[in-house]
Amino acid sequence: MVRIVVSFMFLLHGVATLFGPFTPHGESTPVGQWPSWWAGLIQFVGGGLVLLGLFTRPAALVCSGAMAFAYFKVHQPRGLFPIQNAGELAAMYSWTFLLIAALGAGPFALDALIRQRRRAPEPGSTAGARER
Repeated sequence: MVRIVVSFMFLLHGVATLFGPFTPHGESTPVGQWPSWWAGLIQFVGGGLVLLGLFTRPAALVCSGAMAFAYFKVHQPRGLFPIQNAGELAAMYSWTFLLIAALGAGPFALDALIRQRRRAPEPGSTAGARER
């Protein structure tokens, strides 16, 4: 459940950055602008993949890295502690996505469904039966 809630909120950050809703002026970031637009793309695509539970571990690792980059590049120079430099959200996302990358998506994910279908023998097959 944490994976779903966190990735949905992360995806919304990407929507706001790329398409403009939810922002005070309703403006999106210009396409290709470094690093804002690229961060928005990672938030949108990575957040969506983690939300669906598809390629969860690599997507969560990329999301974690993007938020660590944001923290150390943007926030950390402003002060030593996250409460001083307004980096709490970036730090929390970074650590949460690292945890998701380590633990995986869990049972309610497309990754689990795909894995389950690969393991299931086809009806009428002799898979799993001993050969004589």
